[in-house]
Amino acid sequence: MPKARFVGELGTVFEHSAWVAERAFEHRPFASVDELHRAMMEAVHSATANEQLTLLCAHPELAGAEAGAGMLTAHSSGEQGRLGLTSLSPQEFRRISDINRRYRARFGFPCIVALALHADRASVLDEMDGRLSNSREAELRIALEQVS
Repeated sequence: MPKARFVGELGTVFEHSAWVAERAFEHRPFASVDELHRAMMEAVHSATANEQLTLLCAHPELAGAEAGAGMLTAHSSGEQGRLGLTSLSPQEFRRISDINRRYRARFGFPCIVALALHADRASVLDEMDGRLSNSREAELRIALEQVS
């Protein structure tokens, strides 16, 4: 498969970060999807600190401005919609907005949560709130794990 097609097919796996697929391409062929995933994760983990931060900042805030403006990718929209993060009560919206604001101020990137691991939005909000007490180094590691 030519590089342009590879990147075209897989460039959206990491939100607005086609460079991950571009770097993984250099390690082909892949005998399995697991090998492809490992190559993509290696691209993320071997990236510079600035590239990793840019990758994290490319993700939308949960129930944030992008969601309100209808500007989420189809994948993010589906993930957030499944848990009702696009139809929060006013109280839930205030809570998540406050967490998003405090998290970004503390860590410098949006709070990234692997929504597929959650059954309901209450558990998402609890996780987000609990992570505010982590160190920046711990949150960088956790956020990179969450995008994998």
